[in-house]
Amino acid sequence: MTSEPVKLVSQSVDETLAIGRRIGAALEPGDVVALVGPLGAGKTHLVKGIAEGAGVADRNQVNSPTFVLINEYAGRLPIHHIDVYRLAGSDELEALGFEEMVSGPGAVLIEWADRVEDALPVDHLHVTLAVTGAERRELFINGASGRGAAMVVMVAGEASDGVPGA
Repeated sequence: MTSEPVKLVSQSVDETLAIGRRIGAALEPGDVVALVGPLGAGKTHLVKGIAEGAGVADRNQVNSPTFVLINEYAGRLPIHHIDVYRLAGSDELEALGFEEMVSGPGAVLIEWADRVEDALPVDHLHVTLAVTGAERRELFINGASGRGAAMVVMVAGEASDGVPGA
């Protein structure tokens, strides 16, 4: 990971969605976005924004795949939305076809990614969400070199231009 995560602040669900849209607009095939945070931190709201930014027509179709494990959404590139909360570990993620998803034409979003950290590619975007108030969230984004780091620059650069959530 980069040595210093970039902190973005969201004061509302709408601002979390806006941050997600910036991430989604930056997605390319093979990208992995690892989402970490407690229940109620806004991971699924962020995914709704990411999906919208990646061209998914109706963000209301986006929901947490806690029980089905994987949801797929069609946009300018396929989005594979995985919730690993109920998995026993990285072996079960691999059994879901994770490698095929990463090497395919889509992007992969993983909720509760800290549970399968050893299976994540080195080159991914890592987003940690922290609850800091009833509606307020702090999002810490970082990435290794390559695509993860490039996405941090793209997302943080837009945030510094006055986009909500900065």
